[in-house]
Amino acid sequence: MPKYKYKAKDSSGKLSKGVLEAADELALYQALRTDGKYLVSSKDLEEGKLKSKRKMKASVLADFCRQLGTLLKAGVSLVRSLNIIANEIGVRSTDKETYQNLLNSIRQGIPLSEAMDEQGRTFPVLLVSMMRSAEANGNLDQTSLRMAEHYEKENRLNGKVRNAMIYPIVLSVLLVGVIIFILSYLVPQFQDIFDTMESLPLPTVILLGLSGGIRKYWPFILLILAAVIFGIRLILRIPKVRWKKDQLKLRLPVIGKLLRKIYTARFARTLCSLYSSGIPIIQAMQIGSSTVGNRYIEEQFGQAVDSIRRGESLSVSLMEIDGFQKKLSSAIQVGEETGSLDEMLDSIAESLEFEAERALERLVTLLEPVLIILMAVIIGFVVVAVILPIYESYSTIDQGY
Repeated sequence: MPKYKYKAKDSSGKLSKGVLEAADELALYQALRTDGKYLVSSKDLEEGKLKSKRKMKASVLADFCRQLGTLLKAGVSLVRSLNIIANEIGVRSTDKETYQNLLNSIRQGIPLSEAMDEQGRTFPVLLVSMMRSAEANGNLDQTSLRMAEHYEKENRLNGKVRNAMIYPIVLSVLLVGVIIFILSYLVPQFQDIFDTMESLPLPTVILLGLSGGIRKYWPFILLILAAVIFGIRLILRIPKVRWKKDQLKLRLPVIGKLLRKIYTARFARTLCSLYSSGIPIIQAMQIGSSTVGNRYIEEQFGQAVDSIRRGESLSVSLMEIDGFQKKLSSAIQVGEETGSLDEMLDSIAESLEFEAERALERLVTLLEPVLIILMAVIIGFVVVAVILPIYESYSTIDQGY
């Protein structure tokens, strides 16, 4: 069992530190809550041993769950199902190694959920918890198929986010390339002409300064850029900075609204899967919080869980979380009143995913002309800076005659 180094606060706000053994962060949280403490931060002391265990992509998880559920439903044993999946043509070597590890553990009598948990970060907490619940209820095939659908939808939404950003990224790279080409190659072609002139317009002076600076100091510029990028990455690893960054992301115009929809849809989809499998709502909330992908929102779940323990409804508890769409609480309230909470969660997740897709399309539609206009402005500035001194010199010659 891994050991966690943790920081926690009690009800009076007093901070305490220590080391505790726990199956995962959820178990650590529950153990501390039993002692009347709130988990602030934690670090797996054995994390270094698990660095080689990479996270599986949603598409791979969906394929794994789909095959496993289909084989189990057809009456194939778990051992043989995993053997078939591991030896399928086209499986990556790293994934095949993971499946073989699962197979070896199961042959030793270890449950599938525990074997998956032993793989470190490879399988998400959500999937491990769902498999653990399925083993207790005896519906491993149905749960596997449900999780296949869950990860297929997650992969589809993530794929649309990636695809929507391809064109803006290509335009941005092209813009940077054009700027570098103009300053490092095109402008120097006019240097001899500009040197013969007594005075130059301000745009030309600025352009020549930028061009000369890049050509003369480009190694230092690259080093500075690399140092800045490395420094920003280090700073963003600081928990308080990550928390503030995630909070600010929700406040951004247009993008913030889109992220709220994505986070809400992701949580609703996860909570629906957990609740439908019979996992208690408090445990489902704790697991679901880790899948949101925003530290600012995740840290608000402690108060929401405590609110449920005090007897508040799920809808009221989630209403207080800043970062979720308010329609989530409204839909859950309807589900609580009608006794169809799982259906309402699935419905609101579908609705928010659809809205997120439309918002992505609008964002890309907005970014395209902005980047094109920016490129036109930069090229126009260069043209003016080059043509203006030449035009002024001809004007001077005409006046001399």
